[in-house]
Amino acid sequence: MDFISKEIIDYCLNMSSAESDLLNKINRQTHLNTTQPRMLSGHLQGNFLSILSKLKQPVNALEIGVFTGYSALCIAEGLTQNGSLYCIDNNEETNLIAQNYFNESKFKNNIKLLQGNALDIIPTLKPNFDLVFIDADKKNYINYYNAVFDKVNKGGLIIIDNVLWSGKVITNAKDEETQTLQQLNLLISKDNRVKSQLLPLRDGLFLIVKN
Repeated sequence: MDFISKEIIDYCLNMSSAESDLLNKINRQTHLNTTQPRMLSGHLQGNFLSILSKLKQPVNALEIGVFTGYSALCIAEGLTQNGSLYCIDNNEETNLIAQNYFNESKFKNNIKLLQGNALDIIPTLKPNFDLVFIDADKKNYINYYNAVFDKVNKGGLIIIDNVLWSGKVITNAKDEETQTLQQLNLLISKDNRVKSQLLPLRDGLFLIVKN
């Protein structure tokens, strides 16, 4: 579902900071060489993630769901000089693609790509996080939210993608992904431990600040 017209989106992009050469390359190659390029964060959302990260200036950040690495590089733009971004994904093929792009970037020493099940890996991570971006399998979104919550610093930012699920969250759809996202959105809206705002940006982006 397109929440805003393509003409308005194009205008917004034209009036905003351009993609870096590397991000443009990832965008182009992902659309040419992968079967699900829609999973890419892309210019509009990526630029927004970059700005949020630069405002937050995380010492440690976490991304769950990496795909070809676009969003990770956007988040890395806001890291403190010696900051770290931990990225978790269980897809070996796309991890290889993402790692190659990370190696091309100036953040190659700041990004730590971990392959495996996020719910197994998160408890083993030592640092607490100033920023977390969740963009992986939707059926585990509530599990991911609960798993990272105690590892987020006070005032830390949790960002969750695809929470409108092409508009299906306001329907009576019975598929597992839609129902999980409906439950997650309700959970966050009633969570008095956070300040939150759901934005109709692309497929829906939830911004959550830990009190």
